[in-house]
Amino acid sequence: MVTIRLTRRGGKKTPFYHVVVTDSRKRQGGTSLESVGLFNPIARGGEVKLRMDVARIEHWVSQGARMSDRVKFLLTSFRKQAA
Repeated sequence: MVTIRLTRRGGKKTPFYHVVVTDSRKRQGGTSLESVGLFNPIARGGEVKLRMDVARIEHWVSQGARMSDRVKFLLTSFRKQAA
């Protein structure tokens, strides 16, 4: 099954996440099918906190991909932010 989930990047005490489309059987930091966004929970100043490619996410969901709970929450907050 294809899953849309977060993958952690960044150093110690500086988390940075990529929103990726991947096979659910792959390990968390492994290869992904496509990167569809990013999430920086500790963004400061002019840094981007959340960026998502909504069109690509909707495409993958229409193909049967499932989103993790956190990605669903981030997507709704991104849509509110964009409006």
